[in-house]
Amino acid sequence: MRKHIFYAFFAGSLISLMIQPVMAKGDSNPFPQLKWAKQVGAQQFPDGKNIFKANDYGAMGNATSMNTQAIQQAIDACSAAGGGTVTFEPGVYLTGSVFIKDNVNFNVPKGTTLIGSQEIEDYKLIDTRVAGIEMEWPAALLNILDAKNAAISGDGTVHGKGRVFWNKYGSMAMQYMSKGLRWSLDYDCQRPRGILISNSENVTVRDIVLYQAGFWSLHILYSSYVTVDGITISNNIEGRGPSTDGVDIDSSHHILVQNSRINCNDDNFCLKAGRDSDGLRVNRPCEYVVIRNCEAGMGDGLFTCGSETSGSIRHILAYNLKANGTSCGLRFKSTTQRGGSIEDIYLGNIEMNNVTRPFIVDLNWNPAYSNSVLPAEYEGKEIPIHWTKLITPVPPEQGTPKFKDMYIKNVTVQNGRSCLSVSALEQGTIDNIHFENVTMHAATAGTVKYAKNWTFKQFSYSTDDGSRITVENCEGVNFD
Repeated sequence: MRKHIFYAFFAGSLISLMIQPVMAKGDSNPFPQLKWAKQVGAQQFPDGKNIFKANDYGAMGNATSMNTQAIQQAIDACSAAGGGTVTFEPGVYLTGSVFIKDNVNFNVPKGTTLIGSQEIEDYKLIDTRVAGIEMEWPAALLNILDAKNAAISGDGTVHGKGRVFWNKYGSMAMQYMSKGLRWSLDYDCQRPRGILISNSENVTVRDIVLYQAGFWSLHILYSSYVTVDGITISNNIEGRGPSTDGVDIDSSHHILVQNSRINCNDDNFCLKAGRDSDGLRVNRPCEYVVIRNCEAGMGDGLFTCGSETSGSIRHILAYNLKANGTSCGLRFKSTTQRGGSIEDIYLGNIEMNNVTRPFIVDLNWNPAYSNSVLPAEYEGKEIPIHWTKLITPVPPEQGTPKFKDMYIKNVTVQNGRSCLSVSALEQGTIDNIHFENVTMHAATAGTVKYAKNWTFKQFSYSTDDGSRITVENCEGVNFD
């Protein structure tokens, strides 16, 4: 095993930059200069003094009775009374989509499990955004839409029972891919999310356990001042569901996610801002986000930006994070149709063990999914509106995303497959990445393509095969 240690010159002297241990979970913010980071998260929480039991409105926790209407009546009555807490007697409650309103704390207490209907008809069609495209799609199991001062809380469990929707996706996938329609599959295969917070303000989600969402687990869309605190998401139950992201923060601002754990089958903690021509039309950034004191197990990204980048992702702070067995660690992805920027990103105090690719950038991500080309057999025929959005071309000057200005501090990587996996573009380099107090161990070193002006302070890596990081078509990126 070969170890590479970097050196820097200070005041004319050569100083060895030794690696310090990563700061432990619970330590202070490694970037205290970011004053905006103290302003994120919900500023209010519903006054829960008035109690409304769903059971008093006919809800039955016998695991077989459909309770959608009874639960919604309890929520409506609570909101009409000025707010309070909607809660349950212990039991297992089957339900479709319910909609939590202003000043309501929807409490799922210990001993209570909500299970999602396996019939897609039980999820009301709403106008929403799915994977970066605005379209009509089923509501989530639990929804907070156009609301203020609302919450989902409790020590109970929300079980999406999503396997039936995973199987639906699998049955459609082979047919769609054989026709060259991989790019429309995720949109055509309608599956309910676990929790959707949309166009809302001052919202809290805390302490609950969320299992087996049919699609994304917790989607925060077009919202502000949201806190996610102490939740557990586990989707790899009875299989591994496609696109079962953990927490997706989508064109929202002043968001706080903390003290949470995620096992899923896609990105664990993810930031998004719209896809292609439709995302550029909406043009709403994802910004002023703090993610801290969180852990990821199975999944495709401890911390991910993209692939939906059209409205830009900026002013982001993530620290005190751990990943164990996650496919990717710090992940940045987009394509030449997306546009937008990823910039002003601060990542610190991060431990990654057995993470395949701890630092990865891909600006030509998943072409079969990302590049929407209408097959000849559909030309001249009526097609869905969302297909038209997906195939609308984006001019190159708008489509090339820009990744720049990232600060990565106090990071340790053990037993990765490759240290760095960076593949940017000639017309879209990744610029101004600053590493400080970073140490990596992996099977091989990896490659950096099309990057500019990277700095290293206290940076080292070691590899099982003795390889060195390969640099291609870069300026100001020197690993020697």
